[in-house]
Order: sequence, then structure tokens, then C-alpha cells
Amino acid sequence: MAPIKRFLPLAVLLLAIVAAFALGLDDYLTFAQLEHNRARLLDFVARHPLVAPLMFMLIYALATALSIPGGALLTIAGGFLFGVVAATCYVVVAATVGATIVFLIARTALGDSLQRKAGPAVRRMEAGFRANALNYLLFLRLIPVFPFWLVNLVPAFLGVPLGTYVVATALGIVPGTLVYASVGNGLGAVLDAGGRPDLAIIFRPEIILPLIGLAVLAVLPVAYRKFKARQPS
Repeated sequence: MAPIKRFLPLAVLLLAIVAAFALGLDDYLTFAQLEHNRARLLDFVARHPLVAPLMFMLIYALATALSIPGGALLTIAGGFLFGVVAATCYVVVAATVGATIVFLIARTALGDSLQRKAGPAVRRMEAGFRANALNYLLFLRLIPVFPFWLVNLVPAFLGVPLGTYVVATALGIVPGTLVYASVGNGLGAVLDAGGRPDLAIIFRPEIILPLIGLAVLAVLPVAYRKFKARQPS
């Protein structure tokens, strides 16, 4: 019964992901839907200042846990509805919670068995990742080319401590979240002009280059330690 219990959360998560896409929930995460329900959403936020952020965070956390595409759009919507600072806080908390759910389920169901079956090369990588988990995870979170769902899973298979995972995830997604929340803060004017916000803004040189710089800074201590270890004593 123990193995069945271990895999049960993973099975539930996979079924939930399949159900979410089968029901077309991802179809609601579009700019057309946001524009269509714009006035209704703003009115709800104005009338329910406490409930609205909680509902937003719940939706964001579920979307993250279920790997539903649309994180950037949700973040833009958050900036539109709550402002840059508040939306950034809400998104960081919700995305971290959703990612941690995936991490815990993957580690419980698959982590131990994968580690037992791992070969020497994987074990060396695991040891290196564990020793420098915070730096590596910050690097992976800061560079937006790595799929968010993939970065949720890899640390679970490499034995990264939960606390390190949570801290690195929360810190690593702050810059990108600020960018998209800022876009959302000006969304009203864009929609009034009949336009659509640029989701590829994160890849503009003036934005992506500083992010790459932060990512490089995150792994510099690892490179330095490796360099020092190779020097003759």
C-alpha cells in the first residue's frame, strides 16, 4: 500500500492537468477574455479588496500547479487589476506555492526511485546541484528561456532541500514578474488604443541583458569555488 500512497498525489495531479485542458480552462487565459471582462473585473476588485487578491492568488497557484500556460498573461492581469507592487507580491507568493506543490509531489512520488536508479554521472550532478542548489536555481529562474514547469521538476529529482527551493523560486521570479506587472499597469491605455501588450518584452535587450547579468552573478560563486578547488595548494 505504501507505494500506492506515494504515487497517489502524482496521479491526482496528472488527472487534474488532463481535466483542466480537456475542459478548455486554458482558453480563458487570453487577452480577448481579459478585455471582454475588463469592467467586471475592475468592479469586483473595487468591491472586494480583500477577497479579490486571495482569489487571484488561488487561480495563479492552481494554474502553476497544473502547468496551464498563461503565467505571463495572469501576471499582466495582476498588474492591471492591483498595480505593480501589489501584483508582484501576489504573483511571487502564488507562483511559489504552486511550484512548491509540484516539487513536493514529484519528490515524494518519483524522487527516491530515480535517485536509487541513477548512475555515477547523475549522482555527481546531483551532488553538485545539492552543494550549489541556491545558485543554480536562481540561474534557472532568472533566465526566462527555461520552461517554468521543468524547473519545478528537476530540483525534486536532484534532492534539493525544500527551503532552498522555496527561497530560490521566490527570489528568482521577482525580476520577470516586475516586468510583466509593469506591462499590466499600462494595459488599460493599450486596450483603449485597440492594441495588445507585447508578451515578448522580456526578450528585449534592455530587459533580457540585465536578467542574464543577474543569472551570471548567481553562478559566479560556484565557478569561483570550482576554480579555487583546481588550484594547487
